[in-house]
Amino acid sequence: MAKKKAAKKKAAKKKAGKATKKKAAKKAKKKSGGRKANAAFMRPVQPSDKLAEVIGSKPMPRTEVTKKLWAYIKKNGLQDNKNRRMINADDKLKPVFGGKSQVSMFDMTKLVGKHLK
Repeated sequence: MAKKKAAKKKAAKKKAGKATKKKAAKKAKKKSGGRKANAAFMRPVQPSDKLAEVIGSKPMPRTEVTKKLWAYIKKNGLQDNKNRRMINADDKLKPVFGGKSQVSMFDMTKLVGKHLK
C-alpha cells in the first residue's frame, strides 16, 4: 500500500511540473510579442487648433496624443487632489473639454477624440 501511495504522489508531482511548464511557455509567448498593436491606434491623426495649443500641431498617433495630454496634466498639477479621477481644466484645456471646468479622466478621452481628425 505504501508503494502505491508513493507512486501516486510521484505521478501527481510530475503532472504539476508539466502544468507549470505550460504556464511559463504561455507567459513567454505573451512577452515575446504575441499581441500586435492595432494599426488604427498607430495611424497619425491631426489635432484641432484648440488641442494643438496643449500637445502640439504635428500629426501623431492616438497613443502619443494621450501621453502628451497626461504629461501636460501632471506638469501643471491639474488632477483633483481629493478625487484623482477628475481633471481640472485650465485656460488651454477648457475649450477642449467643451467649456467644462472639471471632467473625469474617462470622459476626457471621449472629449479629446472630438478634436482629432
